[in-house]
Amino acid sequence: MNMLRRIRYALLLLAALGAAVAHAQSPQAAEAVFLVANPQFRDPTYFHTVLIAAPLDNGGHIGVILNRPTTRSLSSLFPEHEPSKKVADPVYFGGPFSRSALVAVVNRDSSPGQGSLLLMKSLYLAINVGTIDQIIESTPNQARYYVGYVGWRPGELRREIDRGLWSVLNADPKTVFRRDTEGMWEELHRMTRQITASSETAGPADPGLL
Repeated sequence: MNMLRRIRYALLLLAALGAAVAHAQSPQAAEAVFLVANPQFRDPTYFHTVLIAAPLDNGGHIGVILNRPTTRSLSSLFPEHEPSKKVADPVYFGGPFSRSALVAVVNRDSSPGQGSLLLMKSLYLAINVGTIDQIIESTPNQARYYVGYVGWRPGELRREIDRGLWSVLNADPKTVFRRDTEGMWEELHRMTRQITASSETAGPADPGLL
């Protein structure tokens, strides 16, 4: 995808996501999954990455990379914003779409506010600037903050999985918020290999969700 198409699609995806989060998801809504990059996926952006990805109402998907911490703190990005100094974790690189945009994955029982997408029970993706500000001011360390995100057109993620670029696992909040992400890819990739070798069906997420 060239840069101009990427920018255009990023804008379309944000519009679609805004429409998706404007309506409450039903209890039967598909939950997010982990995408574990297979070794043959040599794109430097995704090499040895683990993502959390969720479906959108338009058939596309949105997600963030979980194991790409940056060396920047939130307070270094927003030095005039005093509450940002309370955030202990570094800011993470979430993906190549809208790298100047800040999004947050939030661990709480109820929606953090406008512009929030339910990923799974007690886990939300917040994209609204005002909502993210409220999170930072009230519960700064119940969220992880990302610059940029990853987006897929309808059917695009399914095609990438069929090409063998990703393995799919059930997502869990504990892994999303683990402090040391250095060995995350190795651990989850090893898990996918074990599941494949033993032909177990309970471990990986249902590909029908995608």
